[in-house]
Amino acid sequence: MQPSSCDTFVALPASTEGHRIIFGKNSDRPCDEVQEVVYFPAQDYGAEEKVECTYIEIDQVAHTYAVVLSKPAWLWGAEMGANEHQVCIGNEAVWGRESSDGDEALLGMDLVRLGLERADTAERAVDVITELLEKYGQGGPCMEDEGSFTYHNSFLISDRKEAWLLETSGRYWAAERVEGGHRNISNEYAIRTKIDKEHPEMREYARSKGWWDGKSQFNFAAVYSFMNTARIEASGSRCSEGKKLLEKNNGHITAETMMDILRDKDSGINMEGMFMTTGSMVSVIPTNPHLPGVHYFTATPDPQRSVFKPFIFVKYAHQLKQTTSPSYGPNDPVKKKPRFQSKPDRKHELFIKHELVADIIDTNKDKGKKITDSMRQLEKETMTKMEEILSRGIVQPDFLVNLFPNSVQEEMALYSKS
Repeated sequence: MQPSSCDTFVALPASTEGHRIIFGKNSDRPCDEVQEVVYFPAQDYGAEEKVECTYIEIDQVAHTYAVVLSKPAWLWGAEMGANEHQVCIGNEAVWGRESSDGDEALLGMDLVRLGLERADTAERAVDVITELLEKYGQGGPCMEDEGSFTYHNSFLISDRKEAWLLETSGRYWAAERVEGGHRNISNEYAIRTKIDKEHPEMREYARSKGWWDGKSQFNFAAVYSFMNTARIEASGSRCSEGKKLLEKNNGHITAETMMDILRDKDSGINMEGMFMTTGSMVSVIPTNPHLPGVHYFTATPDPQRSVFKPFIFVKYAHQLKQTTSPSYGPNDPVKKKPRFQSKPDRKHELFIKHELVADIIDTNKDKGKKITDSMRQLEKETMTKMEEILSRGIVQPDFLVNLFPNSVQEEMALYSKS
């Protein structure tokens, strides 16, 4: 199986409509992997508490923010998500001259979740992730098997006013502030000469390895990449096509625009095959701090035949049970050593129902079109309701505590009719 993995996008004013930041990501993972969407409320912790991530245990902080995450069901971290302060993060697999093989440490997906739990701005998330990276390192299998699928990570991070691109190679890193326009990343290093933050020894390390002469202008991507700048053959093409789709809508980018981009199969952004798009996310973040953000997730594979469902951070938001996978606790094969000796059923309720409908869409053209049209209509009606909240704010927060679960219920009811 040739790994291909992920595209992440952000559009800032004035490339968007309505003084909003639009964030989006397709998570491209093994086709048999289940992605769940889960919510964790804010929480306080004691001074000596620890947090068990996918492979290692680290020090916990005194307070974590509320987060909503789209994550492979077998691990602790997340592919993408948002927090109560409207910080959004998505990660990408990247490979370069520095080997990604090594001992178990923090996964890039662990760092996504940790950044969201601990940072109230995009810039602070850069600091949180890089501090953890330098302290604990990154490493370990990134698929639910004994194979050697490992990688370094890049992160696209946004909040209400700006975005940051953070790229890593082992414990070394560089970050670039994105203050306007739009930006998209795939599976290649993209930071070049504009570096706004960096590991203090990053340049000297490159010089000591013979990757940089210490005199010419420093270009992070050129120095730390393979000669072709990407291990994944299609990455450059997907990144280029994604940029074109953003530019085509420049000045008028909306949530619908971002969903259309994530659904685009011709570009390869909506991936099919052994590696496919297993979950998608689009977030709409008004720059006005008095207005809520709306975070849409599919929790199912292939956005072309999925429904984007909204989540809004409100006090007492309920757990997302229909998109939460079964838990196996300490008996989970991921936790027991040697790891990955078996693979349990991780399908959540929505995934199971969606799987049946996806099969109908694939095998019955006429019926499949009717189902897909009904899915789009449901999505459109929900987004119209969300537009009112995005424009005027939250009037009755109690009505939103079950917003995502109710949307899932409506989707499953549609499937039952089919």
